Formats: sequence, C-alpha cells, structure tokens
Amino acid sequence: MFIEDEELRTLYKVSSTEHIDTIELGLIQLEKFPHDPSPLNALLRGTHSLKGDSRMLGVQEAEAIVHQMEDVLSAVNAGQQPVTPQLCDRLYKGLDAVRKIAKEATTGEPSGISTFHIMALLMGAEEEASTAPMETAFPLALDPTLEESLADLEELFSIPESSNPGASYGEPAALVHFRQDLLPSEPEAKPLLIENALQPEPLPAETFQLDTLRVESAKLDTLMTQADELAVTKRQIAYRLEDLAELVSLWEDWNREIGTQALEAKETTTSQPFYQQTTQRLAHMGQRLQQLQSTTADDTARLETVAYELENGIRNLRMLPLSSIFNLFPRMVRDLGQQQAKIINFVIEGDNLLADKRILETIKDPLTHLLRNAIDHGLETPLERRAAHKAEAATLRLRGVQRGSQICLEISDDGRGLDLNAIRKTAIRRGLHTEAELTHMSSAQIQALIFAPGFSTRDTVTEISGRGMGLDVVRANVERLKGEVQVESVPGQGCTFCLTLSTNLASTQALIVAVHQTPYALSLEAIETLQMVPREAIFSLEGSLTIQWQGKPVSVAWLSDLLDLPMDSPLSPRAIYTQAKLIPCVILRQGANYLGVLVDALLDQQQIVVKPHSKLLSHIRNIAGASILASGEVCMVLSPQDLFKSVGAGLLPTGIHSSAESVHRAPKILLVEDSIPIRTQMKRILEGAGYEVTAAVDGLDGFDKLQTSTFDAMVSDVEMPNLTGLELTRQVRECAAYDKLPIVLVTTLAQAEDQRRGADAGANAYITKGDFDQSLLLNTLRRLIASC
Repeated sequence: MFIEDEELRTLYKVSSTEHIDTIELGLIQLEKFPHDPSPLNALLRGTHSLKGDSRMLGVQEAEAIVHQMEDVLSAVNAGQQPVTPQLCDRLYKGLDAVRKIAKEATTGEPSGISTFHIMALLMGAEEEASTAPMETAFPLALDPTLEESLADLEELFSIPESSNPGASYGEPAALVHFRQDLLPSEPEAKPLLIENALQPEPLPAETFQLDTLRVESAKLDTLMTQADELAVTKRQIAYRLEDLAELVSLWEDWNREIGTQALEAKETTTSQPFYQQTTQRLAHMGQRLQQLQSTTADDTARLETVAYELENGIRNLRMLPLSSIFNLFPRMVRDLGQQQAKIINFVIEGDNLLADKRILETIKDPLTHLLRNAIDHGLETPLERRAAHKAEAATLRLRGVQRGSQICLEISDDGRGLDLNAIRKTAIRRGLHTEAELTHMSSAQIQALIFAPGFSTRDTVTEISGRGMGLDVVRANVERLKGEVQVESVPGQGCTFCLTLSTNLASTQALIVAVHQTPYALSLEAIETLQMVPREAIFSLEGSLTIQWQGKPVSVAWLSDLLDLPMDSPLSPRAIYTQAKLIPCVILRQGANYLGVLVDALLDQQQIVVKPHSKLLSHIRNIAGASILASGEVCMVLSPQDLFKSVGAGLLPTGIHSSAESVHRAPKILLVEDSIPIRTQMKRILEGAGYEVTAAVDGLDGFDKLQTSTFDAMVSDVEMPNLTGLELTRQVRECAAYDKLPIVLVTTLAQAEDQRRGADAGANAYITKGDFDQSLLLNTLRRLIASC
C-alpha cells in the first residue's frame, strides 16, 4: 500500500521510523530487564502510536502486525506470558516486517512480506510446530486460541478465487500456499515441519542511511532571519570598503604633500631627518592600507558568495510545492458541488511551484474561502447554465504562476461574474459611498468594494461561503504576507481572483526615502514608478491634492502628513514646497488604485530585513516594522496598505478599518493529538470544515493552550505522554470556566469499558479511529457547539 499524499507520506516516514526505533530499543531493554515495567510501558505506548498512525493512513498490513504485537505485550503486562528469548525473537521479526511494510508505504518498493505468516508467527504457531512430534499425523492439533486466531486471519486475508486457481472461493493465496507446504506430496510421506512454512524469509541487510532529519520550523525561521541579517551585514562591510578607499585616497594626498615638503626641506639640515622618517612611515602605512584594502575586498567577495549560498540553502529548506495545499481542495469542491447540485470541472495548474512554508500555512484559509465563495455565489446550476447557453459543467480553476520574485495564486470560474449594480446598492445601503461618489468610480474600483469589512450582496449568510466571514478577511491575510489581492470580472462570463505574494517574507528590496532628514523604507513590490513632480503640477480636486499621471488623476499626499510629523519645522515639506521646483513623488499601486506619496528626497535602494513591531507598537498606523540600513541607521518600514487607507484612496473609505468585532469568527477547536500524521490529517479535516484549529502535542500542552485562549470545543486523543486524554478531560471538567466545553475523544481504544471511562471523565462524545468517519466527527462537533 503506497500513501499517495506527499505530505502525509513524508510524515508517516518520519513518525514510523521514530516509533519503530523506540520499539526496538524497548525490546532490547525488556529482554535485558524482563521484570522492569518501564520498558514494557514504553513498548505499549510505542506500539499504540504506531498502530494508530498506520490505521489513520491506511497502512493496514502494518496496523494488523503491530496490533498483534500489542496483544503479545499486553499478555506480558498482565502476567499471562513470560518474557523469553523466543518471545523477543518473534517480536523482533514482527518489527522487522513492519519496517519493510512502512518502507513500501512511503517509497512504493515492494516489501515481500507475507503478513499472514508474520501474524501466525506472532501468535506462537512456530513454537507450536517446533514442539510437535515428527510422526504426528497432519493436521497438527494447535492450541484452540491459536486455531481460532488463524481462522480469523483466513477471513481477514480472503481474496477471490480468480487470484489463485488452486484455491477454493474466498480462501487466501497465502493460506493456500501455507497448507500446500504442509501437506505431504504422497499419502505415506511424513508431514513437513510446520516451522518451515511459518518461518518468514530473512530480511535482506540494508545500508544504514538517515534520509530525513526533523527540524522545528521555528528553528528554520530563526536561521532564515539570521541569514538575512548576514546578508545585510555583508552589505555593511561593503561600505567599509568605501571607507578604506577614502583612507587610501587621503594617504595618497598626504604622501604627495609630505613629499613636496621633504624636497623643500633638503636645504634645511635640521628638518631633513624628520621628513625622511615621516616619508618612510607614510610609505609603510600606505603599503599596509593597500594590503588591507586588497584583503578586505577578497574577504568581502568570499563572504558574499557564502552568505548568498547559505541564504538560498536555508530558504530552499522552507520551500514546499503548492500541491501541499492544492491537493486539499478537490474533495471539498466535489462535495460542495454535489450539495448545491452543480456540476463542476475543477482544474489545478502550477501546483509544482514552490513557496515558503509560512505562505502555504497562511494562504490556505483565504483559498478555501474564495473557492467556497465561487461555488456558492459564482457558479450556476446546470439549468441556469443551459439557459445562458453555457455547458452544463462549470469550470473552476486554481492556478499557481511564478512572476519574478512573486508568486500569483489565481482562482477563476466561468460563472455569472460580479453584479456591479448589486455592489453599488450594497455600498450605498451600508454607507460606504454615496451615489455621487460611485458615479465617478471605475468598474475596477467598484469591484474592489467587495473587500470592505462585512460586505455582502446577500441578505442571508449561507453555510457554504458566508459563515459570517467576508472577503476583507481574505485581503487581511494576504496583506500579512506582504501581498495583495485583485479581482477581475466580466458579467455573465466569470470572475478571477489573483493573490500576489512575495516569495521572501523575511527580507525585501526597498526604496529608501527621506522626510525631515530621516530615512524611511518602502517595499519595491508596492511601487509602480518614481517621478519628479513640478510644484505647479499639483492641484486640488474635490478637496484632495492631485496630479495627472498617464492621462488620469491620481491622489497625492505628503508623507510627513501621513506620519503626523510637525509642520512648523524649517525642514517640513511646507517649507521645502515653497522653494523646490521639482518634488520627488513615489507612486504606489494597490490593485486598480494608485497613490502618489510626496517625499523630501529619494536616497537609495537596498535589501532590508524587516523587523516586526513589538506588542507595544503593534497598532502604529502606516508603519509595518523597522530595519537597520547598510549605513547602520535605524529605519522605519512603511506599510503601503495603511498609506492607502490613511488618504481614503484605497479599497476602504477614510476612517473605516476592519476590526475583529465586526467579523463573525470561525469556531475555534483545540486539537490534542501526539501523533504528527494523525494531527496533520485531523487538522486538515477540521480546517476544511471551516474551523479555526489550535494544535497541541500532548495533554499537558493542550491544558496549557486551553488557558491562553477561548475555544468552542476540544478534540483529543486518549493515549498520550505527559497527560492522557482522560486525565486532561478530568482536569478540564474541574475548572468552572470549562464546565460546558464540548469534549470529543477520538482514539483506537474501542472497548465498551474504554468508552465508559471516557464518559466518566466528562467527555461528551467518544469516536474510535477504527470506525473513523470524518462526517461523524464534524456532525458531532456541529451538534455539540450548537447546543452550547
């Protein structure tokens, strides 16, 4: 069985390797210290986790073998089975088989393992055979429990008759071969030893190699920031080369001057020794300066090469294919299409492009919202499409496109498109704009109004697209990634959303401008062009400063005004404006909107590392962060999105800002699961259903996270280190604040007694992973949250 999903395949490869290594170490300890409960407990936890991971990802052969190993270890734990070298041999062989099967699941390389034989071996069939007399007539009388277990195996591995012509219908090929090995070829022949049939073939030795190394993403983030800092330091050192060049030039001038004075001093015998000594010292200093200049230039060149390779190497470690998130959507689109009785041809393109891990994590929810919105609002039913002379099947396309240093994610459909009249009416009804203002707006500007907070042309919220969340949330998430979102629509023909994102989140190319002799940085990605504006070209239009650019009016504003800098300074733009003939203007672009920012001077272009605000400064308007320039100066980094909002020339009218209070938040779920593959899969399921998910790695971590935020429900595993799911549930119920919190336990423990213990601990629902159905989990959560 090969795991198709690349991310889950990688996670299972890492987790199964860790669990198998843990189990192997535990077996060694158990064999050495058979009466010590510690290794046995560790073994039971390891097998339980490996079984759960295998079951969740459909690796059934590994699940079956590990389950049998778990039964053997449970018998040891209960005192029903002594620890013997033979028992450990059986467990080792079972573990070796699981390792092969896990490799098959992650590489596609056939394992060559007979699961039936391994299961029989673990049940003790080998020992039964080795103790049977040679002259015993076949079939051997096995232990009734073993015989019953083998019968269960026969049923488990049943296959149709066509796959083995020599077998009766429903009899497994492995079992048929097993019996044929045991049957004597002649009536008088002695029976074969059963262990010959049950002994698995020896596993070939493999070259030891660590294919993967798990690194916490936070550590990669730190390394990436340090690499960017190194790049900035490299440029600062380049400035020191210029300083050295100035020193060399100064020495040359000084040397010439001293040389001239030395010639004049030849006639004065008292001055001659001084000038000779000074000339020698200057020559020596000049030689050292030139050597220093040369070696510094070489060191800087080597540093530049190493820093570039290091930065690219670390950045590549964080890069993942777009398929990591694109592959989450086909099932969602299919289900939603069926729910709305719409036929949808979902096309994915460019999913092999690479993007930073943080981009993929942040952009998943916006993509989900836009796709659901397109299905609900944009695509028509087959009947409506026939009436519009369209094919019954609508086309919904998700495409990734690389454009220089940026990546564009496009969601397009051939549906009904945006209704401009409905947008105008909604804008007037919600007080966003007056009718007079709307008449002066272009179609692109009117379309952009859909990103205003809470904007919706529908009076009712649908389960599919609305759920209380507007497209302003999409825009906010994109802007957090230093990106922008644009929309283009043709009525009756379809709609396209384009999310443009920077591939480098830590550093950016920036234009350095000056106001009041203080530097400020603007990302080049937000700049359309630079130009020098004659002061007489600035005029007033409807109370706003305006210039003509490419034949159309563009609003302009002094950066000092936007930053609320004092206007009574002799360095203020007011003073400069009365003197300068040409004023530097930076024209910013956001979607279909443009804004001119007037500054005192254009200084430089540099790559900078943006340092985010501290929490104390997180709400400073128009400022995105800070940076240190190559010169060593501290520089504020401007937020282009905020600048648009400040002058009312962007997607939002002046004075209106999105706020958490104006947006109905998605229900928050605390997911507590120690298995990485299961945690990843469960997080996908919950987020795909519209929940905001916070993940915890064990019960103790879950309880800590529960106290730092407010949650609508908790979904937890039971068997976990540090604090089990049952213990976590009891602790939660002891807190008055969480008395009504819905708790759903999802575990492999499926006995009635296990479910009773879950209910006694305070869980509202108990779902077993063996019968796991995501619709059951989602329906249970929806019902429990609604009842609170």
